[in-house]
Amino acid sequence: MKISDSINRVDSPDKLSGKTQYIEDVSFEGLLYARTLRSTCANGRILSIDYPPLPLGIDIVDYKDVLNNQVAMIEKDMPVFAFDEVAYIGEPIALIIGENKDQIIAYMKGIKIEYDVREAVFTMLEAMKQPFIERSYEKGTLYALTEDKQYDLKISETFETGYQEQLYMEKQGVVGNLEGDVVTIYGSLQCPYYVLNALKHSTGLDADKLRVVQSPTGGAFGGKEEYPSLIACQVAAATMKLRKPIQLIFDRREDILVTTKRHPSRTLITSYIKNNQIIGMDFDISLDAGPYLGLSDVVLQRAILTMTGSYDIPNLRVKGRTLKTNNVFTGAFRGFGAPQSMYALELHMSHLARQLGVDQVTFRKAHFVSQGGITSTGGIFNEAIELEALTEKLLVLSQYEKKTDRAAPYCGYGFSIIPHGGGFTGDGEATHIKAVVKLRKEADQTVHILVSNVEMGQGAITALSKIVASALELPMDRIVYEIPDTFFVPDSGPTVASRTTMVVGALLKKAADRLKLQMNERGIVEVEEHFVQPTYVKWNQDKLNGNAYLAYSWSAILARVIVDPMTYEVTCTDIWGTYDVGRPIDMKLLAGQIHGGIAQGLGYAMMEHMTSTHGKIDQNSFSSYVIPTSMDMPNIHFDVIDNPYDDGPFGAKAVGELSIVGVAPAIAAAIEEALGGLEINEIPVTPEIIERRLLVK
Repeated sequence: MKISDSINRVDSPDKLSGKTQYIEDVSFEGLLYARTLRSTCANGRILSIDYPPLPLGIDIVDYKDVLNNQVAMIEKDMPVFAFDEVAYIGEPIALIIGENKDQIIAYMKGIKIEYDVREAVFTMLEAMKQPFIERSYEKGTLYALTEDKQYDLKISETFETGYQEQLYMEKQGVVGNLEGDVVTIYGSLQCPYYVLNALKHSTGLDADKLRVVQSPTGGAFGGKEEYPSLIACQVAAATMKLRKPIQLIFDRREDILVTTKRHPSRTLITSYIKNNQIIGMDFDISLDAGPYLGLSDVVLQRAILTMTGSYDIPNLRVKGRTLKTNNVFTGAFRGFGAPQSMYALELHMSHLARQLGVDQVTFRKAHFVSQGGITSTGGIFNEAIELEALTEKLLVLSQYEKKTDRAAPYCGYGFSIIPHGGGFTGDGEATHIKAVVKLRKEADQTVHILVSNVEMGQGAITALSKIVASALELPMDRIVYEIPDTFFVPDSGPTVASRTTMVVGALLKKAADRLKLQMNERGIVEVEEHFVQPTYVKWNQDKLNGNAYLAYSWSAILARVIVDPMTYEVTCTDIWGTYDVGRPIDMKLLAGQIHGGIAQGLGYAMMEHMTSTHGKIDQNSFSSYVIPTSMDMPNIHFDVIDNPYDDGPFGAKAVGELSIVGVAPAIAAAIEEALGGLEINEIPVTPEIIERRLLVK
């Protein structure tokens, strides 16, 4: 089967049956239930914990039951269980375990914890004195330009974004089981080997005594990237102590209150203009990391490394920092820092165009990057860049020039044009991930895909199976996608960073090309492929200099909104988008990614208002945390350009995160235009924020 023969079809080895068992549905003999005892103090020392006498059937697991009481992520700064102090409301202190859920809840009501409460830090302004990590880089000679005042105009703005909750349909959950002398973790997760590495550290066991199996996962969006490592370490400790299977499943309120969110951000941008052209830009971005570093440094890097987006800015200074607060700790979410930084950049570009009296599309075009140009970090754009074609296709698709309501009151249009780098940041793929994939041909001529990348609703099974089937010229029903299980699949890296199709798919394509030559051999044949960094990609992590990503995908977005002049309610009626994702592997999967990304971007721009009071999240349910429904979705119109990437499988590039990043700035710009050019500079743009901004004006 050729890739071109099936590009418009979604094929899967499995039919929809409604029989999928998520981790909460799976039965284990002798299963015990766990519930987490959590801190009610945002910052303090634990003076005492008064546990009532243990009734028959109840057990406690805490820090004393963990060999190394640290969760191994980038750093080891977060405890598996808090033991002497707590740093945020909801921090886990112990697991209360039993056979009966009601008995567990009743017992927990009698536990009393006394704290020595300390002053807590809840705002980024307060936290400026305690950054986790600060990073910076420069391009050109911005200092000389500003000192000599070689510019006509200097414009500075500040932009702010808040939390965003992933709100995956299936809650966080794992089950630990002792199988012989092997501690096995089954869970709803994105990164089996992340969990395995964390378990190796916390338990002190070797990999052959630890096993991680991904259960069918009902959504993640980054929320199950690092967080499952924490709860897996807790459940492993419980399983090893009690020697019974332990289930830890969060309820919905608990999941929203204590799991990772998108980082709130504050971005200051200063642009220097000469002859209506940007000749220099200065960026300063801060992210609220919460009390532990987690993945925040990598999120920061994604936010800053393509800070100038689709634009060639000759003189540049970028500073960024992650800040330590006593809010819930933040982490991975689709886009991984880019939604914050690209929102600020793109809305700023719209503001500059308006202030200079230039059409916002014309202004952007005058600054477009091109192949062979220099990236913000001093690398080279090696692949073909078709921004002009992408923009023209958007204008034709939307018939923008023919719109008769562009000057109508309370109706507005907003643009964004953004890149998104595929794969891990900087040298991540080459020096940290080092992906390995395998294909195994059985005697019956079926071919098994052996990778650690997971299916979580995004279509990994379909995309990777189609790549292998197409390369081998086999029907899809001959391809078997193995459940990621660390006992049987190699570490092909995590299912994050829009890398599954572009990076892992490319390795599988190479492996399939080799296997094709051996398909007629008798018996089992196994082929292994390792990631090798392309020679044209150069990166210096210490200086943040060079090619930050293997290749970039691009999108151009136009949003149309109507604002009710009485209630300030905003309706986004239409989103038009054009996309350069290389050559799509499956058009239906691409449509799903685009529609899903637009839904999440719409919520980020207009609805998903999440706040905290003294460190505790205020919105903890579907009723209080508002997300888009089918009634809120705009008409979606999209098209793609064919721009194959030489090192991608059949020319494919990254898709998953690209589809969300440009949505919020386009909608925000459209709202501002509908309000006569009123600049708001914070999202989500709710009716309350519009009213407040109008009153200030």
